[in-house]
Parts: sequence; C-alpha cells; structure tokens
Amino acid sequence: MRLILLGPPGAGKGTQSARIVERFGIPQLSTGDMLRAAVKAGTPVGLRAKAIMDAGNLVSDEVVIGIVAERIEEADARKGFILDGFPRTIAQADALEAMLAKKGLTLDVVVELKVDRAILIDRIVKRAEETKARGEAVRKDDDPEVFKTRLAAYDRDTAAIAPYYKGRGRLIEIDGMRPIDEVWQEVEKTLQRLDETVATR
Repeated sequence: MRLILLGPPGAGKGTQSARIVERFGIPQLSTGDMLRAAVKAGTPVGLRAKAIMDAGNLVSDEVVIGIVAERIEEADARKGFILDGFPRTIAQADALEAMLAKKGLTLDVVVELKVDRAILIDRIVKRAEETKARGEAVRKDDDPEVFKTRLAAYDRDTAAIAPYYKGRGRLIEIDGMRPIDEVWQEVEKTLQRLDETVATR
C-alpha cells in the first residue's frame, strides 16, 4: 500500500503516520531523513545532493525524486510506504507520478486530514500561553507567529495537492478535528479496505 498523508501543520499527521506504520508494517518516508541518509551513504544521487547543499543551494525536485526512487527500492518499502512532506507542489506531484509509472507503480491513496485553521491557531495560542504560565520556554513549533507562517506556506504551496489527487480519484478526506482515536478509527478502516483490495490485485 503506497500512500500520501496530507494536512496542514498541527493536523495530526505525525500521530496518524506512526499508527499506520505500526498497524500496516510500512515505513514512513520523510524527504529530509531520506536526503540525509543518501548523503551519508554516498549514493550517486546523495553525492549530487551533497554538492548542491555544500554550495548553499536548495536541492532540486529532480534530485529529491531521485532520492525517493532509490529509497522505495529498499526491502522495507516493497510492501508500500507513507510519503511524509512530499510532494509539496504540483510539479513534485507530477514528477512523483512519472517516476512511479516508470517502475510500474502507482499511489494507492492520498488521505487528507481536514482541519479548521482558526481552531488550530487558537489551540496553538492557548498552548503557548499555558507554557509561558508554567514558566517554560515556548517551543519554536508552538510559537503562534511561527505556526501562522508555516500555515501560510502550506496554503500557498501544498494546499493545491489535494485537488490534484481528487481529480485523479485518489483523495480520501477525513475530519481531523475529532479526538485522535476517532480519527484513527476512520483512517484504519479506510486503509484496511484498501489493503484488502490491493492484496487481491
């Protein structure tokens, strides 16, 4: 089962990804982790990435796709994988589709955790206030202004990914505002049905 988990910062992707990994036995692939591993291993695409980063430049979509392509060939990803933090743009989604097609693969599903932006911001503001009230330092991710910036970046770059996959009939929307266990029950039920369908192909 090959899937992407979508949702803005604070939607609970990390929590649900960890449960999917445990329940279905497929790895969560983070582009940042894959990039560091490829550089450390000195793979051809890792060496290209290192040269780009050493020059102070951003790694291109082509290089990131190359790293994803290498990673999904590893034994633990043969049964499937969860892509985390990728694709972030339509161009990356197109490149991912093309790379998978060359390998005779397709994505099985894209799960989007739908959340209310205003409620998310309120939660972060309250959490920051409670942290300060305890005399503790507010984590960078819990700083309301940093959070709003991350949310704006998601809306600018990544929010278009959901309609892209919806148009291809692969998107499943799940209400991410409910309690964590309720969200998980729906995620698990959805993926269990899909897993059974994939197994019969």
